Amino acid sequence: MKHIPDLHRALTGWAAALLAAIVAGCSSPVAVSPTRTPAPVEPQTPAQAAEPSHGHASNATSPRAYRMDAASHIYAANQNRIYKGRLPPLLYAIGVLQVEVDGRGNVRDLHWMRAPRHAPEVVAEIERTVRAAAPFPAPARMGKVVYTDTWLWHKSGRFQLDTLTEGQD
Repeated sequence: MKHIPDLHRALTGWAAALLAAIVAGCSSPVAVSPTRTPAPVEPQTPAQAAEPSHGHASNATSPRAYRMDAASHIYAANQNRIYKGRLPPLLYAIGVLQVEVDGRGNVRDLHWMRAPRHAPEVVAEIERTVRAAAPFPAPARMGKVVYTDTWLWHKSGRFQLDTLTEGQD
């Protein structure tokens, strides 16, 4: 009779694992075919490539550190579009975007790691927002940088970036 509680715990654990596997099978795939949106390339002389196109530079030494500077820059350029406070449990769209920034802070390429395919208007608006925020802080210590951030999009059209999110209920 001592083994019945152990059996009950084992069955509960298996039931939880089975439920998690079923729910995971219902979710959308993490990686769909990647989409690239190259920016038009402007010819530069070596002197132009070395100097930032504006006075703001980033001292980040890694893409992860640069992500904080880029997110702050996007927030500053879109203050009235940032969702204030904790996000609700369900969001309209979530997208993971890689941004390539050259040595002057210009956006060179956008690459969707996970685009919100059900909301093409959000994909277009995020791309427009990133391009409109250029020039970004020049990655002075890296020359150029490719960083990744997750866009958390509310149905109101306001957003937060995962780097600076206030959390989610």
